[in-house]
Amino acid sequence: MTGRRDIEELLRSLAPRVLGALLRRYGDFEAAEDAVQEALLAASRNWPDTGLPEHSEAWLIRVAARRLVDEVRSEASSRAREQRYTALETPVEAEPEDTLTLLLLCCHQSLDPPAQIALTLRAVGGLSTAEIARAFLVPETTMGQRISRAKKRVKAAGARFVQPRGAERARRLRSVLHVLYLVFNEGYTASSGDRLRRGELTEEAIRLARIVRELLAGDGEATGLLALMLLLDARRSARVHADGALVPLAEQDRSRWDRAAIEEGSVLLTDALSTAPVGPYQLQAAIAAVHAEAPDWQRTDWRQIVRLYELLAALEPNPMVTLNQAVAVAMNEGPDAGLALLEPLDSDARTAGHHRLHAVRAHLLELAEDSARARDCYRKAASLTTSVPEQRYLIERADRLG
Repeated sequence: MTGRRDIEELLRSLAPRVLGALLRRYGDFEAAEDAVQEALLAASRNWPDTGLPEHSEAWLIRVAARRLVDEVRSEASSRAREQRYTALETPVEAEPEDTLTLLLLCCHQSLDPPAQIALTLRAVGGLSTAEIARAFLVPETTMGQRISRAKKRVKAAGARFVQPRGAERARRLRSVLHVLYLVFNEGYTASSGDRLRRGELTEEAIRLARIVRELLAGDGEATGLLALMLLLDARRSARVHADGALVPLAEQDRSRWDRAAIEEGSVLLTDALSTAPVGPYQLQAAIAAVHAEAPDWQRTDWRQIVRLYELLAALEPNPMVTLNQAVAVAMNEGPDAGLALLEPLDSDARTAGHHRLHAVRAHLLELAEDSARARDCYRKAASLTTSVPEQRYLIERADRLG
């Protein structure tokens, strides 16, 4: 008999195709998505006991369509409206491009990134509202309202279940990759709470990134993003002590890194760099690959990493790139050179009050043997972060300096 975990994975893989089939026929995101969630719930309750139906996807589509038709009929205000939805009783089938079309819809320009993330995880990831709420440490009612508003906003914007063309399609595809990148980052280093990593988010981001890469054959950035995720997530076992305390990259036991994930990520990166124009995700993956090749922190090829950050900063300048670049420059040229890169960020609203600016400055000041200023910066960073493991680590570093 098929196990519950296998069924859950199957349902998540089928969810976007089922929703896509209903959206193509029906057109109402909110009603169709609610119907699909009901079908997924019914499957999760029944299939562990009855076994998988011969055609699982068709089963879900049929149950979801029946639920949607029943709902509309119960609320039908006119014969014409009822006739409109009777067409749903005819067979509905998924199409190969449905998942990509759904991802593009979830990343509609009318939505801000938090709404795009929530809608993507619900509609494409197949996660329940409660699961998404737990992952982002917000009340279920809050996440439910966010998802509901997102679906209404997409409908109000007149979005249809069709792929945009030309420049709009390219722009929306960038949004899709950005959303998956944000989901992964929140899972890799949680912005708040008592856990450094939220595995449910990193795993879902990697799963969806695999799907997107398959759907966008030949897209270097889709491949680069998946490579980046694999290369970073390969460090997961070495990033925390048994008590949950943070272990910085410089101190990690690299024998605990997942070599299979590193190999897969490296192969993907090589393929992307050799067949497509270089993009930001490929460059970030290349930086992660250089770290993966180094036997330890001291023997890292810092000159190569500095060059990669220079390319990344030229291609996609932002303060977070500068923060990481400053560390690489410090390791290659000395802490004073790294500290000089940080100075402009003090007047940048995006980083002036961010704990990472103070944490990086503290690290570089410690390298420069300016213990008093380093201690103050560590404490400032600790006061600004909402991540408990990061806060404990920063306080510990400050305490070491007296």
